[in-house]
Amino acid sequence: MLLRFLDRFEEILISVLMALAVMLIFVAVVHRFSIGFAADMVGWARAHEMPGLQDFARSTFKAINSLKLTWAQEACIYLFVWMAKFGAAYGVRIGIHVGVDILAEKLEGSARKVITTIAMSGGIIFTFIIAWIGTTFVWEVARGGQTSPDLEMPMWIIYLAVPLGSALMCFRFIQALWIYLTTGEIAHHDLNSVEGVEEQAEEAAEGKS
Repeated sequence: MLLRFLDRFEEILISVLMALAVMLIFVAVVHRFSIGFAADMVGWARAHEMPGLQDFARSTFKAINSLKLTWAQEACIYLFVWMAKFGAAYGVRIGIHVGVDILAEKLEGSARKVITTIAMSGGIIFTFIIAWIGTTFVWEVARGGQTSPDLEMPMWIIYLAVPLGSALMCFRFIQALWIYLTTGEIAHHDLNSVEGVEEQAEEAAEGKS
């Protein structure tokens, strides 16, 4: 039950972060082009001696320019950082991380099991170290009281993505190793669900024949 909740939370969090980043980028781009369009309209109305349109364009420019979105780029960067860290843990869970498994694929039996166990254990150790160092770093930043330039958010909240994401990634590696040791199965993403991959595989097979 707890694992199911964690899986759903992970998926929802990544989806929400991605949606927020996309919407924020869209709004920021529309805002930037709207300011430019309103400024051009002011110049065009002045050149063609249209005072009514010029006043309308000037008021529109002031209204749009009053909406300050200088923080949007910074916010998008932080959203993508959080999305990337938790997305990495999600990648471990469903098996979409890039891995060099040519040696493991050539081995069989206990030798293959040992190599795979060592590889997964390496992932556990590495992500645990990153989570530990990240926690120490966040603690020091929180004590220093550093804030972000535009949003003026406490930077420790932003950097919290590193220890939390790494800790979740470490847990996913432990989960994957446990499943492998108990069932012999390794999570692999179904490439056939990716558009175009199945067709490329069939064309490659036909070329060899």
